[in-house]
Amino acid sequence: MLLRRLIALYVGLWLYGFSMAVMIRAALGLDPWDVFHQGVTDQVPLSFGTVVAITGAVVLLAWIPLRQWPGLGTVSNVVVIAVSVDAGLWLLPDLHGLPIRIGAMGTAVVLNAIATVLYIGAGMGPGPRDGLMTGLVRRTGKPVWVIRTGLEATVLSVGWILGGSVGVGTVVYAFAIGPLIQLMIPFADRFLPGFPRPERAGSSTPETKPMVA
Repeated sequence: MLLRRLIALYVGLWLYGFSMAVMIRAALGLDPWDVFHQGVTDQVPLSFGTVVAITGAVVLLAWIPLRQWPGLGTVSNVVVIAVSVDAGLWLLPDLHGLPIRIGAMGTAVVLNAIATVLYIGAGMGPGPRDGLMTGLVRRTGKPVWVIRTGLEATVLSVGWILGGSVGVGTVVYAFAIGPLIQLMIPFADRFLPGFPRPERAGSSTPETKPMVA
């Protein structure tokens, strides 16, 4: 079981970074969190990477009241995704022609959803932003797609107000990623242990324990 979880974790993280590279090559709009990062970067004298790191740290602070704790997957998220997205950008050529770019954007969103299901399902600690999602699912009892879509729509709106780049692909990602993840969870749930379970009112069962490595 441990080997299966490790494989799911690192395949998922690598695929996540690669899906980001595909989205960048599609050139139809960034995902909501990167729209937010870009918007903040336009307002402060900091690099894009520094803003991403600071945002991750702030999001991790939000884990505390949600009783979420970092694991191996949380640390690996930062390293593996960074390497994967750079490798993907090196491998993938610039895309030309609107039909090809639309196809690439759709592929990127689906790959991103698969990647998210794999590395969260591994149960070894989600990345900062997905940990916020799983913590809210557990504490509120709302479905994954509701929480994920709400978070994506919120950071998208703030990023756009701050000047981040928004395209049709951004909107597609924001409203498709949550339902896609929700659709894929039942298939992966048979093999992986890490998906969040909503708390019952007044419950102090092991369902409330944080997801750790």
